[in-house]
Amino acid sequence: MEAQMKYTCILVFVVILGVVGFNGVDGAGECGKSSPDTEAFKLAPCAMAAQDANAKVSSQCCQQVKKLGQNPSCLCAIMLSNTAKSSGIKLEIAITIPKRCNIADRPVGYKCGAYTLP
Repeated sequence: MEAQMKYTCILVFVVILGVVGFNGVDGAGECGKSSPDTEAFKLAPCAMAAQDANAKVSSQCCQQVKKLGQNPSCLCAIMLSNTAKSSGIKLEIAITIPKRCNIADRPVGYKCGAYTLP
């Protein structure tokens, strides 16, 4: 009887750990289940606009920025990601894209590294 009780307690403990563990993984990062490096590829249409403040921002770029900008911490994590850095974006220019797209509900004042979104 005692052995069966120990087995049941251990089984319950393992199940609880499993449930907690799986719930902790879902949405754990700034961009939910996806990594900022993976999400950065969605901003490929913004490459030129993120390197040159005078470059025209494409409508595809603005659509992606508006979508990702609904989660400012994700957008910031993308801009600070290794993928973004290796693509040659300049953060001080990239953070101006939401404003250059005239996104009304952009996260104005949000701190992203050493920069603040205008």
